[in-house]
Amino acid sequence: MLRRLAVTAEVAPSIEELFGLEGRAAALYFPELSSALAPDWAVIPRRMSRPAPDFVNAALNLAYGLLLADVLRSVVACGLDPSGGVLHTAKRNKPALALDLMEELRAPVADSAVLWAINNGELREHDFRRDLDAVRLTERGRKAVIGAYERRANAEFTHPRFGYRVTWRRAMEVQARMFLGVVLGEMDGYRPIMVR
Repeated sequence: MLRRLAVTAEVAPSIEELFGLEGRAAALYFPELSSALAPDWAVIPRRMSRPAPDFVNAALNLAYGLLLADVLRSVVACGLDPSGGVLHTAKRNKPALALDLMEELRAPVADSAVLWAINNGELREHDFRRDLDAVRLTERGRKAVIGAYERRANAEFTHPRFGYRVTWRRAMEVQARMFLGVVLGEMDGYRPIMVR
């Protein structure tokens, strides 16, 4: 079903339709993410950012924040305006372009880091606390997520378009430079990193 939604997204007639497809994909993806988590306490029925209602959402919030900071640095390093997004808007002073470019990196970098930390026991149930209506990471929990994220961001893979080895963090800048190349008319099109 996710593959079908991806194909449909390529020919979506409007941004509204595209966002609708993204919502449907998220509704399918996050419950499946739970099935990849080993401990009983690690369940994510759906994605909710703030306040995080469960342990996994709390960990994802931090991982997504780290990813956004890395992508934002890459965007700025390339001389691009972080507020000039394609799909996201700069409402409430958000870095829309960085939010656009980080979408393709959420699963292979941030989600992967959180899965790894939980499934390998680096992040445990007692690394969270409940504050009123939110779940938050303890200091030890934050360190575990940051450590897992850093290892993943520094892991190497072969870039699918260019065929050379890069770290995920370096790939963030490669993707930002590719976007800049499209804007300047030097590249024929932008290709996101797709895994499996």
